[in-house]
Amino acid sequence: MQWASVIRAALITLTVSGAGLTTVYADFGGIRFNVIKAGFVVGGSGGSGTLVFHGRRYPLSTGGVSYGFTFGASATDFVGTISNIRTPFDVNGVYGAAGAGVAVGPGAGGIVLANQNGAVLTLSGRQMGLIVAADLNGLVISLR
Repeated sequence: MQWASVIRAALITLTVSGAGLTTVYADFGGIRFNVIKAGFVVGGSGGSGTLVFHGRRYPLSTGGVSYGFTFGASATDFVGTISNIRTPFDVNGVYGAAGAGVAVGPGAGGIVLANQNGAVLTLSGRQMGLIVAADLNGLVISLR
């Protein structure tokens, strides 16, 4: 019976000490970018911005395509955080959202998006312009 207790204690110790080896450290940063969007059924968007990660600034470019009921044009300035990243390159990817909305003049809103690398954007933004949309959006963000 004592051997079983010793083996059990050894396995518990190895499991607990090994658990720290599999933990992956993820960090966060600040992000700011603008998106200019225009469309009639099929829409397009583009813009630029900055990622601040570990005190360094990284220039970003944004672009995307939307399909659905879209009519008009707008410009949106986004500011927020990006979490669950290990390097600045984790921000690269496609962020998807399905949404509906109307903007006439200035408006504010917030959104949370994720990409294929597991990076999570938490954004708030101010929108200017006249756009009516009920579409599927895809936003691509990449380091320049």
